[in-house]
Amino acid sequence: MDVRAFIDRFERYGDRTAFLWREESYSYRWLAREIRSASNQLERLGIRRGVVSLEEEDSPYAAAALFALLRLGCIVLPIDRRLPNEKVREYLAVGEAQARVRAEERGVSATPCGEGTVRHELLVSLLTEEAPGLVVFSSGSTGRSKAAVHRADRLLKKFERAGRANVTIAFMKFGHIGGLNTLLQTLANGGTLCFLNDRSPEEVCRTIERHRAEALPASPTFLNLLLLSEAWRRFELSSLKVVSYGSEPMPPATLAAWNARFPWVRTVQAYGMSELGVLPTKSRGSDSLHFSLRGGEGAYRLVDGMLEIKSESAMVGYLNAPSPFTEDGWLRTGDEAVVEDGYLRILGRRSEMINVGGEKVYPAEVEGVLERIEGVEAVVVEGEPSGITGQLVKATVKLRPGAEMSLGELRRAIREFCADKLPPYKIPQKIALTTESLTGDRLKKVRHAAGAASVGAGIEDGSPLSAGTRACLGGCGGTRSGEVTCCGPQPITQSQSNDTR
Repeated sequence: MDVRAFIDRFERYGDRTAFLWREESYSYRWLAREIRSASNQLERLGIRRGVVSLEEEDSPYAAAALFALLRLGCIVLPIDRRLPNEKVREYLAVGEAQARVRAEERGVSATPCGEGTVRHELLVSLLTEEAPGLVVFSSGSTGRSKAAVHRADRLLKKFERAGRANVTIAFMKFGHIGGLNTLLQTLANGGTLCFLNDRSPEEVCRTIERHRAEALPASPTFLNLLLLSEAWRRFELSSLKVVSYGSEPMPPATLAAWNARFPWVRTVQAYGMSELGVLPTKSRGSDSLHFSLRGGEGAYRLVDGMLEIKSESAMVGYLNAPSPFTEDGWLRTGDEAVVEDGYLRILGRRSEMINVGGEKVYPAEVEGVLERIEGVEAVVVEGEPSGITGQLVKATVKLRPGAEMSLGELRRAIREFCADKLPPYKIPQKIALTTESLTGDRLKKVRHAAGAASVGAGIEDGSPLSAGTRACLGGCGGTRSGEVTCCGPQPITQSQSNDTR
């Protein structure tokens, strides 16, 4: 779908509310006018067809600037301006940005950057074809962020037919493929997008109540945090009609708890990637982790247990990684999956799978069990090298506020709780406690969580522990080369601070 044809809809939607931001409403008529104004400002600043970053906070002005840049034929790198400077510089360099654009209430600004020359063949090809595009960076939750190049017309194609106009919470940022999809889907349908002051459970619930929001797209990790926070008790959430979740596996216990708390809300599993966009899906049921692709937007196949998808909305390629496409055009997703009764079920990322003596362990399965233990808020499971089994299972645990448990007590609790729920090779052999967040800026779990004190299942008292969250000091206070020497279990609580800064 052509970008200009997409923008033309905004004129037709007229006085409908497009955005709610800082207690103000912004109509589609305002949006169409602001896009024209931003386009004119950008042209006066010398921004025409080229590669530019849009360093934004979620706002109506940033949305208008995004469409203005696409209208001018630019390739846009949406970047959250709150990212660390080092990460922003990385994105600008990888994306070969020629200018940095910002959008404020007072107007847009542009600053030249980089060498000013576009060299990567994918970017050159789009500019030569006069095809506007987007560069979407993956979360990099297990390593370096990958830069996926998309043609804007292909991402917009799925929105040619307008659907239901919902009042939707803008939970994810534009720089995330899920946030970009929420923006495009809401505006394509003539709906209303509600921006948040922050992404705390309290703020999300407050915004749902205030604006009678109907749709909430979020990560499973956030939905679990919302349940644990009990913020839902303090607000009226009866307007909520649908919750879509994605970006990471949903623990069955979290899904069951959510459905029990909000039985009137339809829960839908979304499937999307930075490389694919978000594909239309149909869940087998609100209580099911199985789904099918619908609407003819994509075909799938399983090859050696890995999901491969062919879709018109797929990226044209990476800027900084080898192509994941097969010779016949299928995208290797990296997700292991099974088909049961005609529905897909995602098992986990192959790159995150742990191999314990030849047995497969998917972190999400183990995390889902451990997060049912009393006092546990969140868990990240990953593999560590083992001289005996090749790898062992390590669990980094964050306790709920006010919970008190020593490493030894937690280890016993895990063994007892998992005894009849997991086979022995899946039960963590190494445990770590942390007070640090286990999620990244996109509120999905990050592997290789840092800053945790860890203890092996067979470790003896007196063995050194890595420095980090206060743990197992036992009164001895002994340190050696930055390590804390353990002399027995000592309670750890959420109020204790990190010893390494």
